This record gives sequence, structure tokens and C-alpha cells, in this order.
Amino acid sequence: MIKRNITLSALAALLCTALAACSSGPPVPDWKMNAQSSVERFQAAYLNGNALVEQTELRRARSQVAGTGKLELVARIELLRCAARVASLAFEDCAGFDALRADAGAADRAYAAYLAGQVQPADIALLPEAQRAAASASSDTAAASAVAAIKDPLSQLVAAGVLLRASRATPDLLDTAVTTASDQGWRRPLLAWLSVQRLRAEQAGDTQAAQHIARRMAIVEQPLAP
Repeated sequence: MIKRNITLSALAALLCTALAACSSGPPVPDWKMNAQSSVERFQAAYLNGNALVEQTELRRARSQVAGTGKLELVARIELLRCAARVASLAFEDCAGFDALRADAGAADRAYAAYLAGQVQPADIALLPEAQRAAASASSDTAAASAVAAIKDPLSQLVAAGVLLRASRATPDLLDTAVTTASDQGWRRPLLAWLSVQRLRAEQAGDTQAAQHIARRMAIVEQPLAP
């Protein structure tokens, strides 16, 4: 299971700040704590390849926030869901967020554009701090170095995924992403990044490296223990 401090750092802080559930002060309403916990759990479940738990916790998070009528918070939950997919190289439309885009704030719209590989230079300052250096890097090498410097594992994989989506992934970037996903034990992104590494090894004619990566993937693909 993913550790709590990992999911609540740079990425989940988008929601945490809005919920005001991460600081001392007056008692926090139950819906805020429940939503925060469900966000942690659905991100962890997705990264670990447990689709059923992810969907269950996503519905709970949305339900808790929906009771407030705050559409911008529902949009933010969908944005966090899409960020985990980019980290795992599942490049698909962020339909849940798109349906609520008109009710989202400028920072969330900028982040959605970033995840889609369409952020404008003028909007980089609106991105989460962890993403800004990689988003503004002038070269692929500099971008890879900026990603390697990101301390939060999930934020790091998101930044790496955005670069790969933009065809800016260097070998060093792939190494960083694979190492991070492996260290966290996140099966879904690890398989995705290993697959990219394997393809590049095959294209380069490095049969030995490709076979080694294939053996790693076979281990990762073993079913989760009940």
C-alpha cells in the first residue's frame, strides 16, 4: 500500500489545500477527511493495479465532495485521477475533468492542459511547484534533470509522463521513471515504463537488454497475492 505522505505531497496537495484538511486549527468536517482519505486510496489502488478498489474509492471521494455543491472540488478530484494515469502512461482524455472545466479554477485548467501536453508558457507559473522546472526546461536533457530532482515520487512520474507524451523522453528520464516506480512498488506505472524501455532496446538492436527487461516485466505481471 502506498504511504500516506507520498500521496499527499505535491500532487494531492492540490486537493488538500482546497479541503483545508491538512493544517491545524478548528475541527475539520467529516466530509473533508473522508474525501481526502478516499483520494489517497484511489490513487494507491490505481498505481497498484487494483481497478475495483480505485473505482470504489473514486466514487466515495466524489460523493463526499458533491455533498458540498462545490463543482471545482469535484473537478480537482478528476484531475488527480488523470494525473495518476499520465504517470502510468495511460494517455487518454480527462473526460471527468472536461465535463467540469467551466467550473474549474485557472490553476486547475492549466494543470489539465499540462497533463495533455498543451500547457502554454504563460501558464507554467500556475502549475504545481514540482512541475514547473520540467515544464519550462529548454532542452530534453535539462527536463530530465529537472524531473530527477523532484522529490515526490508521483509528481516525478507525472512530469516524466508529460515529457514522454511530448516525445521528449531521454534514456536518463526512462531510467529515473523506472527506478521510481520500482522503488515504490507501483506495478502499473512500472510495467508501462519498462515497456517503453524494452521497445527502445529492441529498436536499438540490444537483444540482451530487451530480454532482461522482459524478465523484469514477467515478474511484475505476476498476480497480486490475495
